[in-house]
Amino acid sequence: MITRRALVLGGLGGIGAVAATGGTAYALVENEVLPGKVRLDRALGRCGDAPAPPAASVEVEPVTWRSARRGTTVTATIVPPAANRPLRGLPVVVALHGTGETGSSLVRNLALDHYLPDAVARGGVPPFALVSVDGGRDTYWHPRAGGDDPLGMVVDELLPRLRERGAWTDRVGAIGWSMGGYGALLLARRLGPARTAAVVAASPALFGSYEDAIAANRRSFDGAADYDRNDVFRALDELKGVPLRVDCGTSDPFADRVREFRERVRPEGGLEGGCHDAAYWRRRLRPQLAFLGHRLAAR
Repeated sequence: MITRRALVLGGLGGIGAVAATGGTAYALVENEVLPGKVRLDRALGRCGDAPAPPAASVEVEPVTWRSARRGTTVTATIVPPAANRPLRGLPVVVALHGTGETGSSLVRNLALDHYLPDAVARGGVPPFALVSVDGGRDTYWHPRAGGDDPLGMVVDELLPRLRERGAWTDRVGAIGWSMGGYGALLLARRLGPARTAAVVAASPALFGSYEDAIAANRRSFDGAADYDRNDVFRALDELKGVPLRVDCGTSDPFADRVREFRERVRPEGGLEGGCHDAAYWRRRLRPQLAFLGHRLAAR
């Protein structure tokens, strides 16, 4: 009889020939001798479900301009900490999206307009504005050979616009997911500890080599030298003094590299059950927002 386990294994790339062995194949994948661990965990329901967001939400504000740094039109989506709360006097957390997303889709997919006001009203988190902005489909948030500079846009265009409206931007926070989690670490390097109040990197897209990076996304870097310039493992000293929180699901394809990063940097957060998806990211939002809010308040 073909078991559910064998059927699951039969659908995993590279191991169909051994799927009929059932328990043996399962053990090989489970222990990462054979590929397919992430897909196996998802098929077996280990990723978990996305929690329903808090019921209350706030109205977000889109701000659009022609970005000189990116050479295109970008939109920032401002999420206030409470209904009708103006930017004046508020600290800011820049939210960086993942591959294929935009600033507005990030807010929508993670229900940030529900979670932030709930964290402030019910969780005792000091208020701040969350600002999600378009960084490009797969720029990986670093300057590109074609002239696109998404972090330059954040530093030289977005933050000054927020400051003009009265937001407090002398020191800012950053949070990002996947490509954006990696980008949040790059932003901390660019701003330095003097201007970075706190950073949360959720399931950051960290690679072991340039070859690994382009195998995952051929547009992630412009070449080996570009990868080396932007490899956070080569510049860990630049993160000293920056309050960091790094979270990742144990069934995430980036888990091994995140584990290595955590062992070397010792940030807050941790690796817990979950996958590289919105279900895991929503489950971690409350402690992440608290981490950012309390450190922004300690100015």
